[in-house]
Formats: sequence, structure tokens, C-alpha cells
Amino acid sequence: QVYLKESGGGSVQAGGSLRLVCAPNKYMYKETYCMGWFRQAPGKEREGVAGIYTGNDVPYYTESVRGRFTISQDRRNNHLILQMNDLKVDDTATYYCAIGLTDCPTISGPRYMGQGIEVTVSS
Repeated sequence: QVYLKESGGGSVQAGGSLRLVCAPNKYMYKETYCMGWFRQAPGKEREGVAGIYTGNDVPYYTESVRGRFTISQDRRNNHLILQMNDLKVDDTATYYCAIGLTDCPTISGPRYMGQGIEVTVSS
């Protein structure tokens, strides 16, 4: 069983930045699979935000965050990171770390997800 713990959420004003960190309970870089971030805003469907294969650093993003969010991997510390810049009110959501995505380019089909962390962006 894999457990994922998110940290780094909080409240910021529009235009601000936050850095989310995902810490799995097992070392994730012995094999190749897709890891990523999802989010769900109140009253909306969950959506894939960003994905990346553990075996390389090719990122995938949903269009609404491209150019503002950066997904990266800290293999030394076994962390998955989502740097979020130029945050908008529409980015307000609960963000979830996930692994084992069945389709990385479309950021979908997570096998394991964390409990989630709140991100609130005010105008």
C-alpha cells in the first residue's frame, strides 16, 4: 500500500505563489510510472493538473495551468513538487498528489491518492 502526504497548501492573494510537496511512504524512483497532481474545486469535477513520469522529467499540464505551474521531482528526498505561480481565484481547490496514473499525457486514472490539501486564492 502506498500512502501520500501533501504539504504546502494555504491561502494567498491572486498573483501569489505556493509550493506543494508530496511525500510518499515508499521510495518511488525504483520503477517507472506516472505521478501527478489533481484538484477538485467545490461543486466541480476532479481534474488532472500535472503529471510526470518517474523515469524522466517530461511534464504534462492541463491547459489552464500551463506556464504558471511546474511539476518536478526531488529524487533525493523522494518528493513530488508542484510549484504554483501567478495563482488565480479559479485555482482555489483541494489538491491531491497521485501515483500510478494510467495515462500521463491526459493526467488521468490515478491508482493512489493522498488526502488532499487546501489551496485558497483570494482576489
